[in-house]
Amino acid sequence: MKNKKNLYFEEILAGINEAIEFERGNITLRTKVVKVAPVERVKAKEIIQLREHLSLSQAIFAEVLGVSKKTVEAWEYGKNTPSGSSLRMLNLIMLNPELIYDYKLLSAS
Repeated sequence: MKNKKNLYFEEILAGINEAIEFERGNITLRTKVVKVAPVERVKAKEIIQLREHLSLSQAIFAEVLGVSKKTVEAWEYGKNTPSGSSLRMLNLIMLNPELIYDYKLLSAS
């Protein structure tokens, strides 16, 4: 019986060989073109408006986003700007504010 390392190696090698044959034009593969939506920059004023629209304190908004309250304060005062996953999350919440409830990031009682 082959060990897992050898199985992984064989799978990787098969994939590499398949890629080489594809590039040489010897085989065709199913391909799919995908387009990732750009991450839009968010201004301090927009962050404040979003948080207030959601009726959340800075502390609760920070918890929803997985950042510190100080980070939210810095964004809102324009000292820092959101980036990475925080910025993507802000973009998503701006598109659909209900997602914080849909995904149980926040529960209202």
